[in-house]
Amino acid sequence: MTWLQQYRINSFLRSSVWLPPLLGMVAALLLYPLTQWIDAVVGWKSVVSPDSARAVLAALASSMLTFIVFVFSILLLAVQLASAQLTPRIIALVSRNRIMKFSLTIFIFAFTYTLAALSRIDGPVPQISMWVSVYSCIASVAVFLYMIDHVGKALRPVSIMTRIGNIGQEVIRDVYPQLLPGAADMRADAAPVSGTAASRTFLSKRTGVVLAFDVAGLVELARRGDCIVEFVPQVGDFVTAGDPLFRLFCGGETITDRQLEHAVAFGPERTMEQDPEFAFRIIVDIASKALSPAINDPTTAVLALDQIHRLLREVANRQLDNGRICDDAGELRLTYRTPDWENIVGLAVTEIRQFGRDSIQIVRRMRAMLENLIESVPPHRAAPLREELALLSRGVEHDFRDPEDRLRAASGDSLGVGGSP
Repeated sequence: MTWLQQYRINSFLRSSVWLPPLLGMVAALLLYPLTQWIDAVVGWKSVVSPDSARAVLAALASSMLTFIVFVFSILLLAVQLASAQLTPRIIALVSRNRIMKFSLTIFIFAFTYTLAALSRIDGPVPQISMWVSVYSCIASVAVFLYMIDHVGKALRPVSIMTRIGNIGQEVIRDVYPQLLPGAADMRADAAPVSGTAASRTFLSKRTGVVLAFDVAGLVELARRGDCIVEFVPQVGDFVTAGDPLFRLFCGGETITDRQLEHAVAFGPERTMEQDPEFAFRIIVDIASKALSPAINDPTTAVLALDQIHRLLREVANRQLDNGRICDDAGELRLTYRTPDWENIVGLAVTEIRQFGRDSIQIVRRMRAMLENLIESVPPHRAAPLREELALLSRGVEHDFRDPEDRLRAASGDSLGVGGSP
């Protein structure tokens, strides 16, 4: 199995909403013969008459079907409302919610098992089968109440952004595993081999966003082909068919097009597997929409700055990838583009500063964030933060005409408005 096939299977299992309920249906169909066999061995029979049992199970089955349709409808509606208020890019996160998948699985299991039990009652009512049908439906109601409470809390802006912050922090630690030793970051050269033309260029056969690529596999391919492989786009870039995808230097004749093609995963939209910038992108989008005149919710933007503050601190304390991977012998084998600290700071701050420049709440919270980061990050990473702070200060002088407002906006506040400057 190739790396690309494994990646697609893992992505499917994580994001598929219908697969767990389908497994619940299969489990119900497999469990019913087992409970029938146990009933036959034990010999337990219910005191309920067959007609009464059929009436009860028919009512439960029809109610469960209506219940399942209702649950799916309200979930779709809730997700659409939340995505319209925050950003459409949160839909992918909701589809991976384990509580929601577990709840839907229980509902489908109860409906399928009850239907199977109803179709096979033609004599004395088996006790265990009757118990499983009735109590699984009762359990579905309890699970539904828990799911509604969970989903209602999970779709709040603070919960969504906290989850994005948690995932973003994990991705940052995975992509940049080394803590910063104290020296400046190493930068990748403009080309793998200075002054050397590529011996071969592989053009993309697909169109889409680059989701991830097989770093270890490409290094091994380059080692076997005794060459250097350059991965041209950056993770998160949109690539069309015919764009350069790989460049090979100093050999690589044994590497096939199929091997290169199966080392990259494409998709319709960005994901966070190997793209730590995408976490910033989602949070900035939420803040930008909250600061739009149509919504005008600066407090949500302040919550977004809380998570951005957290992620910037995480990135600042890590050795950023220089996009150059060597094999065990120390030979350069793979190069690729990576975001640097200036890119990340600009992504995290620029748009929110522009959209929230006339909000005292946003200006004060952003100033507090920048001043805190300048004091806490390694010295060589403070320069972009000072530039953003200077831009923020000039904006205050330009946008706030009242001296009192300028004085307030010139003070940092971790709450935006209401905290200690």
